[in-house]
Amino acid sequence: MSLKTKIEQDIKTAMKAKDQGALRALRAVKSAILIAETSEGRNGKPLSEDEEMKILMKQAKQRKDSIQNFEENNREDLAAVEKEELVVIESYLPRAMTPEELKQAVASIVESVGASSMKDMGKVMGIASKKLAGKADGKAISQIVKEILS
Repeated sequence: MSLKTKIEQDIKTAMKAKDQGALRALRAVKSAILIAETSEGRNGKPLSEDEEMKILMKQAKQRKDSIQNFEENNREDLAAVEKEELVVIESYLPRAMTPEELKQAVASIVESVGASSMKDMGKVMGIASKKLAGKADGKAISQIVKEILS
């Protein structure tokens, strides 16, 4: 079942349960999917799983950034709304890797590429970003790649 279909079903469930937080988050994700499907050049073709995952990750990142901004400006009321939506969005993402698992995965990628210095960071990041998509945050991957290569 595609993500879009699952989201549509979960929207109905959230409506019946009168769960406003879940409803807001699910509608935002559905909107992002529809925008991506109808973007120029796609002709309404359904999204691949990778594209759907990127949309979910982008939605989660937006919520995290908003939470950080709201907390910095002492707006806990708005941060609470974003946190509620973030929990719903993250439930559709695969389980995040622990820092230890991430280090091991990045180390094996560095070894397979034969990277030895910071000059090879772009090569490693390209492969790591594809392999670890949805399982780890880009900032965390970048930080560990820098640690290993320096």
